[in-house]
Amino acid sequence: MDASARIDQLIAGITDWRGETFAAMRKIILAADREVVEEWKYMGSPVWYRDGMIAVANAHKGKVKLTFANGASLPDPDRLFNAGLEGNARRAIDFFEGDPIDKRALTELVRAAIAFNQAKAKKKPPKD
Repeated sequence: MDASARIDQLIAGITDWRGETFAAMRKIILAADREVVEEWKYMGSPVWYRDGMIAVANAHKGKVKLTFANGASLPDPDRLFNAGLEGNARRAIDFFEGDPIDKRALTELVRAAIAFNQAKAKKKPPKD
């Protein structure tokens, strides 16, 4: 089973509000850039990549967590990040029941993560 099918299966198995939130969040991430790739890693977590890791998501009891690999380096003018603020690299968004997802702001954050990955890749010296 490929990663997208596993993520479909994961979401289908979450029968409360968290499944709906997870599905909506995933749709926004994939729509932000058509070259975003889904993978299944870290013992069963959806991960999105484009020129490096963008984010990983998990459904926890009472919340859905979306963690951006380089969140501390990303602009967050809409203050989406509300968890992991003390970390040096990662930042997360915890979605709780009833929380709306700001589609525009999340799209911009995903695109900022992609731009960060691409800029970081350009700085690496070529391998001989």
